[in-house]
Amino acid sequence: MEIWLWALIGILTMIIVVLLVKIHILQKATKEIENAFADRLISDTNTLIDISSGDRYMRSLANTINKQLRGLRAERHRFQQGDRELKNAVTNISHDLRTPLTAICGYLEMLEEEEKSEAAIRYVEIIRNRTEILTQLTEELFRYSVIMTTESNVLKEHLVINGVLEECIAAFYTALKGQGINPNIQIPQDKVIRTLDRPALVRVFSNLINNAIKYSDGDLDITLLQTGEIIFANMASGLNEVQIGKLFDRFYTVEAARKSTGLGLAIAKTLIEQMNGTISAKYEENKLSICIFFSE
Repeated sequence: MEIWLWALIGILTMIIVVLLVKIHILQKATKEIENAFADRLISDTNTLIDISSGDRYMRSLANTINKQLRGLRAERHRFQQGDRELKNAVTNISHDLRTPLTAICGYLEMLEEEEKSEAAIRYVEIIRNRTEILTQLTEELFRYSVIMTTESNVLKEHLVINGVLEECIAAFYTALKGQGINPNIQIPQDKVIRTLDRPALVRVFSNLINNAIKYSDGDLDITLLQTGEIIFANMASGLNEVQIGKLFDRFYTVEAARKSTGLGLAIAKTLIEQMNGTISAKYEENKLSICIFFSE
């Protein structure tokens, strides 16, 4: 009886050992698939997943994943090709529009010097306003397409944000005064230094100040914190949470800014993200605050 009992224990022990070995092999194969899958997702390679395990179920799983990876790779290439073609088309269109727009502006200037009836003067003024809007849209489209096609060419350097921000505010002094805006500026004496692209940062600040001029009810607070956060805040009655959530979308404008191209904040967001920063907007008690943050 005892012999049979020990024999049974021995058999059960062997079964458990075999199962543990099998589990270990499956765990190893699963880990290999997991690591290989993660690597293939972030890299553009034709190398397929291969595992050391001879288990037919695990190899079947690897083959199924390889089929999905081939499909994903093909879709990625189609998307990248379409994205390149779209960017090139936008660049070409915006570039091609410049020449006829320049000609239209030239003829408008000559027409404005001619004697005209009151109705003709009014019509010429309307054409002038629409032409300026189209010219602005064309320029913004061109800048946006250039930014999107030169994402990897961000040239970073150690910048004192204090000085760059002060220069941008000074450049908009006349425009701010023209809208009756006397900005409240808070910039610390201690230098806030970050590694950023200077032209890109100037463009970001310029777009945000320009945005405040369009949306503001007559005020503007600009605050630079030692932590690397820059806040542009102004009263902007008539907005809502839905509009605030779309501020950074391409071509989105609100009724209060009909002359806007809807690209200024989209360009700012793209540039900030290329410099590894973040941008967000919040709206509380009719006050719009746009916050930029660059970590050390």
